[in-house]
Amino acid sequence: MAVPKRKTTKSRSGKRRSHIKVASKNIIEDKKSGEYRLSHHMDLKTGTYKGRQVLDPKD
Repeated sequence: MAVPKRKTTKSRSGKRRSHIKVASKNIIEDKKSGEYRLSHHMDLKTGTYKGRQVLDPKD
């Protein structure tokens, strides 16, 4: 069975794990209402998406 000859250092394992991270959400401010929302999602407060009325506004 293969056994490592030396201990893997913290820096080497950290370099290997450098791409494992949590991605941040793409939050934007809506131009009309000024509310924050995810891009490519409709605004729940006004019920609009890409300038069109999709749902009735939330009270």
